[in-house]
Amino acid sequence: MYKSILVPTDGSEITAKAIETAVAMAKAFGAKLVTLAVKEPFPYSAITEMQPIPPQEFFDAQERIAVKHIDQVKATCAAAGVECHAATVEAAHPWEAIIDFGKDQGADLIVMASHGRRGVAALLLGSETQKVLTHSTVPVLVVR
Repeated sequence: MYKSILVPTDGSEITAKAIETAVAMAKAFGAKLVTLAVKEPFPYSAITEMQPIPPQEFFDAQERIAVKHIDQVKATCAAAGVECHAATVEAAHPWEAIIDFGKDQGADLIVMASHGRRGVAALLLGSETQKVLTHSTVPVLVVR
């Protein structure tokens, strides 16, 4: 049914549930799992040249954090005997990076977590999951 399942990760507890679901599905369908961690771009400021942290230090920290998150997914896949491909990308809009990466990898399912916000909180905070649901051309499974 599914041959390539994408599960983005941010290292959060709620994302761990999505990872567990994606790994179980990949195992059941004999699919490969693809994971992605999206890094924040450096917050350049046009107002001043003084930055609280040097750009390279920021990039290095972002990469360490992202690699830690995808390593957790790779370990879960290895324990389950599921093939896993992992990458990190920098993007201002994670939802766009998730969709683009999924297309590049030939993902036929995206598994994501939802924090379950409702009402005004959901409207004000937005949701990367909601944006992926709205713009993706492949099925999206939302795990709560």
